Amino acid sequence: MEMQFDQLKRREFITLLGGAVASWPLAAKAQQPERIRRIGVLLPFDEDAPETRSNMVAFQQTLEGLGRKDGGNLRIEYRWVRDLSRVDSTAAELVAMDLMSS
Repeated sequence: MEMQFDQLKRREFITLLGGAVASWPLAAKAQQPERIRRIGVLLPFDEDAPETRSNMVAFQQTLEGLGRKDGGNLRIEYRWVRDLSRVDSTAAELVAMDLMSS
């Protein structure tokens, strides 16, 4: 009878240990802060134009409706490019910023 009791204890222990090990990844994931997403926006428009501002507000409101808030779980980097010959270098700057923050 003693042998059966030890085996039962071992089985319970192994079951308990297995359950704990299986739940570790879930606990670790739950403790990690949400990743901050980044969006780079290149705009060839006048930064101060009322239509541009209203479009930016609509863009941000749409993102907020999807659960993304600038300054919270999202970072939006705006770049105004009036000289279209600078689009490539400005885009490269945004990409480099993202790589540096990763």
